[in-house]
Amino acid sequence: MVYESSYESGRKPFTPDVQRGKWEKPSDFIYACCGLALKLDLFVVSYWFYFDMGLFGMLPYYFYMAIYMVPLLVIHSFMGQFSSSGFISAFRLSPFFKGMGYVSVFLSIASLLYYAIFAVVPLIYIVHSLRPTLPWSCEALADVKNLTTLCNLNQSETDVIGMLMDNTTADVLELSEVHIPSVLFFKQHFEIMGSGFVNTDESMTLSWTVAGFSIFIWAIIACIFKYCSDTAKFGKLLRYMIVSTISIMLVCLVRFLFLPGALDGLLHYVTPHRDAMIGGSFTMTIVVLQAFGSGWGSVMSLSSFNDFKTNIMGYSWVIAFGQTLAYILFGMVSFILHHYFRSISVRTFDLYVEVNWVLYLSSASAMADMEWPNFWTILYYTMLLCASLVVMITQIFTVLTSLFDEFEMLRAQKEKTTYIFIGALAFLSIAFCSNHGVIFFSAVSLDSIITYSVMHMLLILAVLWIYGRERFQRDIEFMLGQPFASWKIFILRFIAPLFLIYSMLVGLFMASMERIYSSAPVMFISLFLVILPLLFIPGYGIYITYQNTGGFCNRFRRACRPTDWYPVEMQHRQQYEEVLGNSDLTHQLYEVTEEVN
Repeated sequence: MVYESSYESGRKPFTPDVQRGKWEKPSDFIYACCGLALKLDLFVVSYWFYFDMGLFGMLPYYFYMAIYMVPLLVIHSFMGQFSSSGFISAFRLSPFFKGMGYVSVFLSIASLLYYAIFAVVPLIYIVHSLRPTLPWSCEALADVKNLTTLCNLNQSETDVIGMLMDNTTADVLELSEVHIPSVLFFKQHFEIMGSGFVNTDESMTLSWTVAGFSIFIWAIIACIFKYCSDTAKFGKLLRYMIVSTISIMLVCLVRFLFLPGALDGLLHYVTPHRDAMIGGSFTMTIVVLQAFGSGWGSVMSLSSFNDFKTNIMGYSWVIAFGQTLAYILFGMVSFILHHYFRSISVRTFDLYVEVNWVLYLSSASAMADMEWPNFWTILYYTMLLCASLVVMITQIFTVLTSLFDEFEMLRAQKEKTTYIFIGALAFLSIAFCSNHGVIFFSAVSLDSIITYSVMHMLLILAVLWIYGRERFQRDIEFMLGQPFASWKIFILRFIAPLFLIYSMLVGLFMASMERIYSSAPVMFISLFLVILPLLFIPGYGIYITYQNTGGFCNRFRRACRPTDWYPVEMQHRQQYEEVLGNSDLTHQLYEVTEEVN
């Protein structure tokens, strides 16, 4: 059996981009994929999934990692490395499923729109940390409309309690809230000072200050792509940024250990809890999905810059453990900060902390009481800023790569296309610079769980069923010189879909719970992020089917057959053609017979 060309199927043949480049070092692929773990919406939206479980609650993650996360990483890496193309063109393996590539572009753009807020918030605190006195410190805290804050308690706990007891009943006293100054500081940008981050009944208020910082973030990203658009330079930049981010995180972690209550938090983090283990066995299936990037196809595009013989099997294990390190570090910092605020609270009050945003908003108040508070605030938020920029520029890089690989006409205007794309993202992301922006990105993050689960099931169907496990194992062995174990194939074909179905159901449950408190715009976002993408994939497959000739069965078989599926480099391509010529593998979907008129 010899692969089919695009000419035979009536479609335009794939033309490789000879100027796409390679990583400067093979390890740059590892760094880039490990950087995907810095998508901090996992630590914000999914707090109750992970951080409250501690280290032992994460143990099931290692089980899922071995069972299907690493094998799925290998499949993603195989498609990109074998085809030397992004997550659209890589579906030459089975054009019927090429709609998944376009959906990946759509999901990547959606995540980039809201992800700017994760870079904006650190930048705001960095800029204001340049003042001699931190504006969220007790010394500088201005009018807070008679709200009880940590500053009130620090100054006179007895007076505050006595005042509230004179004016309220004991029952109301238990419900009183103590606000965090740094959270109130951020709320001032939206002129909302009430309880909670945002009230869905309030009208949408755009903060022009936040929007201005957002534009500045996109300007930084544009500069990065101006000077580091080359693959080798981009990989080198990612390497330095990721190493710097982890290094600064370790320094901050050591300093946070000296906060009141920090050791209690660390002890709670590493102490085994039966409930945490049980909870982790269910919820870690959700966290596993985050390993593939905020736009789903990132690993596929990043692997396309590897050398053809790069050992993606060994690298996949290194990537999995590298991402785990990031989860553990951020989890430890989160536990320490939570226990710090608990240690300075008054027992008769429910301490109000922006729990889901403790790493971003509340942490500034924790550093305000340190020695050299400006220095530590700048250092900590620089780390968060770098982490956010790593995710954003990686996502943009993979999207642009996929577009350039698929649309040859864009390659001649790469720089112009890049700036137009970044400018469009900057303009559209302004919608998330509002007091309702947090609700919008929550909807995006939760809905993505459903979509990612379905797309992984379709990927397994396309690679291990339609393309076939024999051909997949043959291609892996040709590329790497080592086979892909049959037991891994069995688990991916029969066991992994069960976990993915469970993840999809959990995503549906979470999304439905979110919709109880959602507004019409959130429902509109869900329509575009879940229903339309899942309809587009089979819709595009039907479109490809009817582009072919013959009866329906022959059209469908041609749509599923790989077209132009071969290594790009001529030496490897010739060797691959020899392997195909000597292969006697057959599959019913490839037994296409010409109809006789």
